[in-house]
Amino acid sequence: MAKQDYYEVLGVSKSASPSEIKKAYRKMAIKYHPDKNPDDKSAEEKFKIAAEAYEVLSDSDKKARYDQFGHQAFEGAGGFGGGGMNMDDIFSQFGDIFGNAFGGGFGGFGGSRQRTPRGSNLRIRVKLSLEEIANGVEKKIKVKRKKQAKGVTYKTCSNCNGTGQVTRVANTILGRMQTASPCNICGGTGQIIDNRPSNSDSNGFIVEEETVSIKIPAGVEDGMQLKVTGKGNAAPGNGISGDLLVAISEEPHPKLQREGDNLHYDMYVGLPDAILGSSVEIETVSGKVRLKIEPGVQSGKILRLRGKGIPNINGYSKGDLLVHINVWTPKTLNKQQKTFFEKMRKDEHFKPKPESSDKSFFEKVKDMFS
Repeated sequence: MAKQDYYEVLGVSKSASPSEIKKAYRKMAIKYHPDKNPDDKSAEEKFKIAAEAYEVLSDSDKKARYDQFGHQAFEGAGGFGGGGMNMDDIFSQFGDIFGNAFGGGFGGFGGSRQRTPRGSNLRIRVKLSLEEIANGVEKKIKVKRKKQAKGVTYKTCSNCNGTGQVTRVANTILGRMQTASPCNICGGTGQIIDNRPSNSDSNGFIVEEETVSIKIPAGVEDGMQLKVTGKGNAAPGNGISGDLLVAISEEPHPKLQREGDNLHYDMYVGLPDAILGSSVEIETVSGKVRLKIEPGVQSGKILRLRGKGIPNINGYSKGDLLVHINVWTPKTLNKQQKTFFEKMRKDEHFKPKPESSDKSFFEKVKDMFS
C-alpha cells in the first residue's frame, strides 16, 4: 500500500513555514491523541502517521531529501524509513508540542510516564559501483554494536520509586508550586542496574560484531543517507535500540559518467568507421549493447539510448544513456596514406558541407539536457 504524502497528512503545502508545519501537527496530534480516543486503533494509527510526517518535515535536511526523492529517501526494502515510529518515540521526541493540552504535559497516556531509553545511532559509509546503484543491491556489512550482556538484571530505582520522575514542592510568593522532572539517578527510566557481568561496561553492555543485511534500492545517489531501524547500539533495560545510518558513496566508473538519472559515454570512432559506418559493442550498467554507427557520422553527434540510464529512485522512470561520438583523427601518416589524402584534399566529397541536420555545438548541448 502506497504511503500517504506527508504534506497531505498534515494538511499543509510544500511552501509551508516551520511554524505552520508545527501548528498543523499539533492540531492533528491533539485530535487523534490516545487520551481523547481510548481503544481507537484508527485514531492511534493516524496519530503515529502525523508524528512520522512531522519528524521529517520539521527537519530541514530530511525535508529537503523528502521533497527531492519522496518516501524513497528514507525507505528501502528491509527496514529503512523515516517512519515506523512507536508511541515511546513520539512521546520522547515531541513532548514540547502539546504544552498543557493534556494536563501533565505530553507525557503519554493519562499524564506522566517513565521515560523509555533509546540507544545511540551508528553511522557507516557504504561504497557502491554504478552497476549496483542502477540495479539495486543487498549488502551484508559487519557492524560492531553495543548489546546488553547476558545476566544483566535491573531493580526499581529507590530515588523515584520506579516512576522515572522526581516531584518537588516549593513555597513561592504565588503559593505552593509543584514541579516534576526526570530522575537524575535512573535518567527517567525507573530502573537501575542490579547485577552485571564483569566483562560488561557500567551500563551492562558488551561490544559484539554483527552482520547486518542492507537492501539498497536502485537509484540512490552519492551522499544520500538510509536508515536501518533498530540496528544501532542497544539501550538499557527494556529500551529501544538506536538505528544504523547508512551513507551512500558512489564509486567512479571507468567509462560512464552519471548526471542525475542519465549516463554519458564517450565513444571514439576511427576515420574509416566514421566514413564507412560500423557496428560497435559498448558497455552499459545493464550489460553490453551493440550500437550502429551510420556512414558519415560527425564528431560531436550524440546518440541517445532510452531507458539505459539509472532508474529514478521514486520508481517513475529510467534515465537514458547518451553516447558522444568523437571521430579520431590520426596524428601521423605513412607515405602511402599521406599521398592518398593529398589527392582527396581537392575531392568534393572531403569538403565540409554541413546540412540542417548537423546541429551546432550549442544545439547539441541543449538536446543533451532535454
